Amino acid sequence: MATHDVYSVPAGLPAPLDDGACAHLTGARVPPLALPSTDGGPVDLARIAGRTVVYAYPRSGEPGKPPLVEDWDAIPGARGCTPQTCGFRDHFAELRATGVAAVFGLSTQDTAYQRELATRLHLPFALLSDVELRLTAALALPTITVANLILLKRLALVIDDGIIAHVFYPVFPPDRNAEEVTAWLRAHPRA
Repeated sequence: MATHDVYSVPAGLPAPLDDGACAHLTGARVPPLALPSTDGGPVDLARIAGRTVVYAYPRSGEPGKPPLVEDWDAIPGARGCTPQTCGFRDHFAELRATGVAAVFGLSTQDTAYQRELATRLHLPFALLSDVELRLTAALALPTITVANLILLKRLALVIDDGIIAHVFYPVFPPDRNAEEVTAWLRAHPRA
């Protein structure tokens, strides 16, 4: 299996289709669940006051290592976790300027794996682990199964005081997601 550049989004990736798997989320209340974070403490998204942005991604790769499966790039929506994360890092100040209280990345990887990514990319926000799939099950978030692992499909949530105000799904291309979220936030300021 060949290694790949985790920092780029190659041309010609298959775009994910909107399968309606997030249609139920707008207006839903986030359940009170404490998720492990790369900052060390648990985070309960239901209890965060103000506006929160959570972007979910399937699985971040590690530089110089092969992808999870040989045909990773052929899976619609699989490739681009690191570029999506870099986008949120690079647009963090803009997101905060729109009134966002907190930004989080979310995956089903464990916190130790996520901590490597957070350190390597110098993230100004925490990554949340749903390794036990508690939030995924409670919100019926869309998933894919690859190499016997349940992974989140790429999406982004705008949460206002524990209520999902807007959902970005499907997300493509992943490296533009933070810009799309920032534009939506500017067009939809909190009253």
